[in-house]
Amino acid sequence: MDEKKIGTQEYYCPVKLTTDVIGGKWKPLILFYLESGTKRFGELRKLIPGMTKKMLTQHLRDLERDEVIRRRVYAVVPPKVEYSLTRHGGTLKPILKLMSAWGTRHRKRYGIPKGKMRPRNSASSKRFLATDISL
Repeated sequence: MDEKKIGTQEYYCPVKLTTDVIGGKWKPLILFYLESGTKRFGELRKLIPGMTKKMLTQHLRDLERDEVIRRRVYAVVPPKVEYSLTRHGGTLKPILKLMSAWGTRHRKRYGIPKGKMRPRNSASSKRFLATDISL
């Protein structure tokens, strides 16, 4: 059996590995926006409302550690840092497109109108965090 270890975790299920690398509340959104090209930290913050600086920093570090994104630092004042998908991260584009298509197809079921996705105000919708993604 072909096994790969990340840290001390053994992965026998490919879905478990995938969700550990790109899963969670914010990582898919970060990857969705990086799919369209290089972004600076401030751009990502504006694109993903509700995400704290600390959380964005942590997730960017995780994705960089897992070689999904690249962090490029320019030696200028003020500091300039850009993030982009690596070649390895680019292999996630089909998954991101499928997730986007699924969300588009099923948005009505969750009370999200066509066009811009926005958070709903009902108590049951707190588990769905939508951003201004126009698909």
